[in-house]
Amino acid sequence: MSINIPVRAVPRSLYVCRSCRQRLRICDATPTTLPISQKRSISRNHVRKIQDAEEEWRRRAREIEAGRMRSLLSILEERGFINQVVGSREDLDKLLIHRRVGVYAGIDPTAASMHVGHMVPFMVLGWFYIHGYDTHFVLGGFTSSIGDPIGRTTGREPMTPATRRANIASMHAQLKRLGASIESYAERRGYQKEWAWRRALDNNATWWANTSARDFMSMLGRHVRIGPMLGRDTVKTRMEKGDGMSFAEFSYPLVQAWDWWHLYQKGVQLQIGGSDQFGNILAGAEAVKMIAKDSQDYQAAARQVKAIDGKYDVDVTSDPLGFTVPLLTTASGEKFGKSAGNAVWLDPQMTSIFELYQFFLRSADADVEKYLKLFTFLPLPEIGQIMQEHEKDQSKRIAQHKLAKEFVELIYGLGAAEQTEAEHRQLYSKTLTISDLASSVAEAKAASPETPETRTADFVHPSLNKHAQPLKREDNTQIRVTLPRSLVIGKPLGQIMWAAGMLSSKAEGHRLILAGGAYVGATAAKGQMDDSLSFTPALGNSAEEAAKYIIDDHLLILRVGKWRMKIINIIPDEEYEASGLTCPAWEQLKTAEAEANETEAQVSQEAKGDAQAAHAEDGAKGKGI
Repeated sequence: MSINIPVRAVPRSLYVCRSCRQRLRICDATPTTLPISQKRSISRNHVRKIQDAEEEWRRRAREIEAGRMRSLLSILEERGFINQVVGSREDLDKLLIHRRVGVYAGIDPTAASMHVGHMVPFMVLGWFYIHGYDTHFVLGGFTSSIGDPIGRTTGREPMTPATRRANIASMHAQLKRLGASIESYAERRGYQKEWAWRRALDNNATWWANTSARDFMSMLGRHVRIGPMLGRDTVKTRMEKGDGMSFAEFSYPLVQAWDWWHLYQKGVQLQIGGSDQFGNILAGAEAVKMIAKDSQDYQAAARQVKAIDGKYDVDVTSDPLGFTVPLLTTASGEKFGKSAGNAVWLDPQMTSIFELYQFFLRSADADVEKYLKLFTFLPLPEIGQIMQEHEKDQSKRIAQHKLAKEFVELIYGLGAAEQTEAEHRQLYSKTLTISDLASSVAEAKAASPETPETRTADFVHPSLNKHAQPLKREDNTQIRVTLPRSLVIGKPLGQIMWAAGMLSSKAEGHRLILAGGAYVGATAAKGQMDDSLSFTPALGNSAEEAAKYIIDDHLLILRVGKWRMKIINIIPDEEYEASGLTCPAWEQLKTAEAEANETEAQVSQEAKGDAQAAHAEDGAKGKGI
């Protein structure tokens, strides 16, 4: 197997990038009418850009060493990104100051979307990108077929090839948009793009398709000892308390190490991951060092790099390094993620933009400053000012609103952030009116596309997306819901809340109402404007109680707790069915009706048969048979 020389590990003045090299070959092979002097000027301009970028990099290094600029590592530490370092902290700081190294973080497409927990390492990639480093978002198209065993006591359910391909396509598009949105978001925060900024989106399936078992075993497998691998906590836990471990899962750290080796040859010297990935990063760093030690091509390139560093009196390591970031956890310390069942997705079809905004708005006062540092590019002095304003009156949730808007802007853009902020402030305003809500329902209906693919009951049905389970209130994230009259009129309030996706069962609705946790949007108390709206606790679970709060015979507003609200638009059953809308309660109703019709037909058929038999019997008696 041929080894690529790590051209990105050396100063840019010594190489031309692959795409430019290819274009130069094409130009050389293709007749052209351009004067030779013009062709030379194109190549000279490119070389000049490389030289200018390298000179600017060395200038920044001198400023950092003189204490007039902050190093990137110190910036990340101050914002709370650094959890554990693989290698020496001093070596890492020195490396990042003097060399424009490559850095990567990866994600396996085990679901159709990323979630908020994935954003911590990707925010670090964003910081590296806007500081001029070569950043790589790595999509685990190959490793997703194995599944990382860390944190699991049982093996993952195998994905079908079709599901895996769909997840890869979906997450590839997400990562591509994320890279572009990080750049746009950073520009609005004062970071102007430079020519030398580089980012890439890689799928490890591309190089695994060209990796033979012989290369993998001879270059990596022979260096690995079974003892340390058996001693890993993940392996011991699975063997002692779980259902064992497959060879594929056991080999996952080696597969991840090979990914790093592939990228390391391109100058990607740094890996970033969540705190649960420390063992994998450490094992990968050791494996890459062992492979590099045996590679004559790489050693020759490394000596060349050292010689260049010596020219500028720089002595930095060429070893692979890494660090982990803190995991995003709940208040109880539970990890956010698909497996834990509490993921907040970054796909509007799985978690609405409004619910994403609300998720950060519900952040505890003790966490909001930490989240502002992790999930925004806001300068620390500005975050300090925001927190000072927040402390004056925490009930206004100034810091939480800023956090929510910044994160939505980062993921979906400035327009979506401003629209969601305005919608939230309107819906939770003390001056909210019934007319406002009725208008918002009408506007939402008018804006909805009339294609059958999108005509759902404002949430994703489990038959279309197994990760969205509308029977759980946590997963139904749309604030506006359309329901047929038969699921609202004459139904108990708890059953309506379940049909709207606010509760996981009808019984839960009854318990919630008894506990005083359910609210209905009622006409205002005496003395206020008739059109204004206030929320009052639901006093009972009867159908009569629900009927009192239906507005203009088509609108019902319900709330669970402080934040989860539903605006229910009630339409005729015929219109609901013709529109192709659906919800779990509607399916149950249709199934029950079908079973009732089938039973009625069966009873009718049996009665008809009995009548015919009786008639035949009477006829036989009349004939004296």
